[in-house]
Amino acid sequence: MGGATCLNSLSIILPAKNEAPALVELLPRLRVMQPSAEIIVVDDGSSDGTAEVCAHHGVKCLTSPYSMGNGAAIKRGARAASGDLLVFMDGDGQHDPADVARLIVKLDEGYDMVVGARDWGSQAGVGRGIANSLYNWLASRMTGHPVADLTSGFRATRADKFREFLHLLPNGFSYPTTSTMAFFRSAYPVAYMPIKAAQRVGKSHIKPIKDGIRFLLIIFKIATLYSPLKLFVPVSAMFFALGCVNYAWTFVHNGRLTNGSTLFWSASVIVFLIGLVSEQITALTYRRHD
Repeated sequence: MGGATCLNSLSIILPAKNEAPALVELLPRLRVMQPSAEIIVVDDGSSDGTAEVCAHHGVKCLTSPYSMGNGAAIKRGARAASGDLLVFMDGDGQHDPADVARLIVKLDEGYDMVVGARDWGSQAGVGRGIANSLYNWLASRMTGHPVADLTSGFRATRADKFREFLHLLPNGFSYPTTSTMAFFRSAYPVAYMPIKAAQRVGKSHIKPIKDGIRFLLIIFKIATLYSPLKLFVPVSAMFFALGCVNYAWTFVHNGRLTNGSTLFWSASVIVFLIGLVSEQITALTYRRHD
């Protein structure tokens, strides 16, 4: 781990919902790999004895009376952590505790966030792999920086930087997307470290239809979190072009301007103005309040 552990204290945060079977194996390995780290399990309304497993292994457990979501668990853990450096990893056994040291070493090179980037073989199915590839491509285009894994939940970050964006993080599963784009927007350097993710222990909590719709919304969230004008200007230009094409067609065939062209042009102006307002709101959102 280089000099990171000597200069900075480390907190490892694991959101968990009914992950007791995985935690039985994961927590002892984490303790061996990171004996001086603070380990926090955020029990998101589990009903399988997760708290008992944590108590048996001497690990701090924050319990919720009901499920609030993966992002909510991340926020609770980040607020409770005492370390200068935070590592977030899933409690389902997918992430290798040995990779924690690799992330911290990379962080010590001057980055504010290091993300464990999964390869194609580590994706949970072809559909998820294609969706994640689309997100990575779009985020790379928006930010101008290569994004190797936008949705990975395995990441190390500096606590003070991460807590700046707690108010932006959703309570659901898209906290990795939000935090990554927030760091890029605020010019905090982000790096990626290749990792291998194992098959999770137990059943996934992701629902294909409900979460599929939610993931589609992430595409728009990527743009609005980083630079709304990059989303709204092309849409505005498309409406303007459609209005011009419609006007040319109706003028040639009917010799007049129709309501359709006017509607397209009006939509173009409205979308552009919405983009300007969104850009100002985004700028205010990321303004630091020290």
